[in-house]
Amino acid sequence: MRRLPLPDALVSQARAYAEGSATPAEPRDAATVVLLRPGTSGGGPEVYLLRRQTSMAFAGGMCVFPGGGVDPRDFDHAVAWAGPTPAEWAATLAVDEPMARALVCAAVRETFEESGVLLAGTADSVVADTTGEDWEADRLALEARELSLTDFLDRRALVLRSDLLGAWSGWLTPVFEPRRYRTWFFVARLPEGQVTRDVSTESTSVAWLPVMDAVARVEAEEIFMMPPTYLTCLDVGQHPSPEAVLDEARTRAVEMFTPEVVPDGEGFVLSMPARYEPLVAAR
Repeated sequence: MRRLPLPDALVSQARAYAEGSATPAEPRDAATVVLLRPGTSGGGPEVYLLRRQTSMAFAGGMCVFPGGGVDPRDFDHAVAWAGPTPAEWAATLAVDEPMARALVCAAVRETFEESGVLLAGTADSVVADTTGEDWEADRLALEARELSLTDFLDRRALVLRSDLLGAWSGWLTPVFEPRRYRTWFFVARLPEGQVTRDVSTESTSVAWLPVMDAVARVEAEEIFMMPPTYLTCLDVGQHPSPEAVLDEARTRAVEMFTPEVVPDGEGFVLSMPARYEPLVAAR
């Protein structure tokens, strides 16, 4: 695989931290969701991507999955819930039970805020349509932090469906970055009947792409992704369908990984978890 060198400024910043002349920023906990639907071209599932505003301080101009930081109200133990319990998620995500609850709530909330897709329903059904004006009003209220996820679900007699999510990986932004996130990556299939909507105020465009097409476009420099997003697409692309991705997710336990700048020939690259090395080498 052709490897692009890291920008000189990034290498210099990494060296400054290595030499002790800079202090790492405190990471913020976050959740992101790889939203999937069946592909139509035989190239594996499709993924939903948002292109962030170039003016954004973090990952400006990059293609990302829906997601964002954990809100204090995501820790609410009163949230209506069906599916694997916070205690079960705690074991999978390698966190304590309150944090596990908050991460799953953040994943569901942020997915609704940024795509209009809601991973909720009753104990035996899933919401099939969130396109009405009343849904949009609630989405905006959630986004503005005028409404909590707990109150939103209670008002509609719904429960969070944690069984619609799978755990995939964990990434901690390198120590030399001025803004850092400890991000848990989840996967989820687009619920039957629901549609995504271009509603995020942080993005300039959205698209469903066959996952391996997205990988190829990054490699051709037609679109841009942070390394964890690119590697996640490459990893997901090894599976033929959303169901196969979710089956794989059920076998995983998250180990948080922090990339480091490492020498690569005459330049530098970011290190990656060992599981990705064969996939990258094959490109």
